[in-house]
This record gives sequence, structure tokens and C-alpha cells, in this order.
Amino acid sequence: MTSLDIIGRAEKVTFPSLRIRKVPAKIDTGADASSIWCSKSRIIKGELRCVLFGPASEHYSGDIVIFKKRDFDLTRVANSFGHKQLRYKVKIPMEVKGRTINATFTLTDRSTKLYPVLIGRSTLQGKFLVDVRRGSPLHEVESARRKRLKFEMKRIKKELKS
Repeated sequence: MTSLDIIGRAEKVTFPSLRIRKVPAKIDTGADASSIWCSKSRIIKGELRCVLFGPASEHYSGDIVIFKKRDFDLTRVANSFGHKQLRYKVKIPMEVKGRTINATFTLTDRSTKLYPVLIGRSTLQGKFLVDVRRGSPLHEVESARRKRLKFEMKRIKKELKS
């Protein structure tokens, strides 16, 4: 048995071929597929053209990334609630903890998510073990989000009582 690299519940990932570095990624063993934030996508002359991330992201450049017909496909993805949607699926080399792997990502709007990239089981399997005590989570942002949620829950409970 070969040893597997250990990663945490969140890591910074790099996409060398796209010259995009240190993107926060959530490691999610409950998700089968990996996904990356795509703000615009369309097919032109058989090629998939997309813009990764969105204007609110520090990783947004507005550059159009082009995938040839052989480098993308369409897939159906179900979320944790069972809602199914069609998404484009692309292969992008990704570097995690110094190791470069060819990863498959579905393109989706992650503008409301804390992490612009999600790494699922299919990318992790046979390559990494996950130790939730490790990694590079966005502690401050996660804490602020928890506080806002707690405040909102209190407000809603108060409204329900009146």
C-alpha cells in the first residue's frame, strides 16, 4: 500500500495551467464531485467558454477560459437535498499540498458559498486522507458567518413568539 498525503478540511489550491494561485477550497468527503465557481459559461462553435469565479472574488480576472470539445462534458449532479441539475464538467490540473493532480470539476455558481472551490470524494480517492484538524480553513470568515446565523436565528425566534 502506498502512503497517502494528508490534507485538512480546507486547503489552498493552485491551478497552474490557469495561473490561479492559493484559492481556498473546502474538502468535502460527503460530496462525490468537485466543483468550481463559474460566473459565465456558454458554448461557441463547439467550445465551452467560461469565466471562473465572480467579480466579488479576489481570484476573479474576467479572463475567458476556453475548453475544447474533448475537454468538457455535460453531467447531472444532485445536491444534498436531492435537487438535480445539469452542469458542465471540465478537467483542470490542480495542485494541493505540493502534489499536482488532474481533477474533474463541475462548473457552478458558488457566489453564496464561503469557499469558491469544493473538492469531493472522486478527486480525493486514492490520493489523500482527510484530517479535519488540519488544513487552512477561513477561521475568521467562518466565525463571522456563524455569528450572523446565530443572530438571525434569535431574531426569527423572537418574531415567532410575538
